[in-house]
Amino acid sequence: MSLVVEICVDSVESAIIAEAAGAGRLELCSALAEGGVTPSAGLIESVRRNTGIRIHVLIRPRGGDFLYSDNEFSVMRRDIDTAGELGADGIVTGILNNDGTVDVERTALLAEYASPMSLTFHRAFDLCRDPGKGLEEVIATGAERLLTSGQAKNAIEGAPLIKALIKDAAGRLTIMPGGGIDEYNIALLAASTGAHEYHLSGRRQRESQMTFRRKGIYMGDPRLQTEYLLKSADAERISSVIMILRGIVF
Repeated sequence: MSLVVEICVDSVESAIIAEAAGAGRLELCSALAEGGVTPSAGLIESVRRNTGIRIHVLIRPRGGDFLYSDNEFSVMRRDIDTAGELGADGIVTGILNNDGTVDVERTALLAEYASPMSLTFHRAFDLCRDPGKGLEEVIATGAERLLTSGQAKNAIEGAPLIKALIKDAAGRLTIMPGGGIDEYNIALLAASTGAHEYHLSGRRQRESQMTFRRKGIYMGDPRLQTEYLLKSADAERISSVIMILRGIVF
């Protein structure tokens, strides 16, 4: 199996930086502060035009849980259309039932609808009731990949479950760790799990170039952000992770 580092990006700038740093694939989304939602058509088109690596588009119509209404499901199908029309190579999505099981039927419909684009079942899995049963349900959807933190707050803490999932999957789909991965813990995570694909953002915070600044006004939750602090992919952080992984014999 080849080594793949997937970088989660929410801007054209971050996508270009990630590719230049050696990323093998992009997960494209918006609103990372909410865990990501579906990006706009304009963003998908621009990232496709400015990069040459594989792009997987997040199909998530809103923040919050992964229990979707019929109207939201219709939005997801239309967003898959848009992603395919604009040159995406895959989608990243997932639906749960209200009892914490994977909604196999509707997720499988999305996988079928997206074909020939691949489907990655995202960290909705980390909110499912039973990881062992959940793994079999994800496989039944036709997903090619499962993104997970091992049902923990980060992939390091979830490493034992990630390792077990890789063993239980037995090559039927790829298990890709994600959640809190950086240049400081990637070696330990790789040694603990033996995974061959990894998902991270590799971002740094930087100051806005605005010289005029209005204080005390926020466009969103002030606990999550300020309008004058920006986050984007950092080439040094991403390349460090890749270099560390390349030095490990799998």
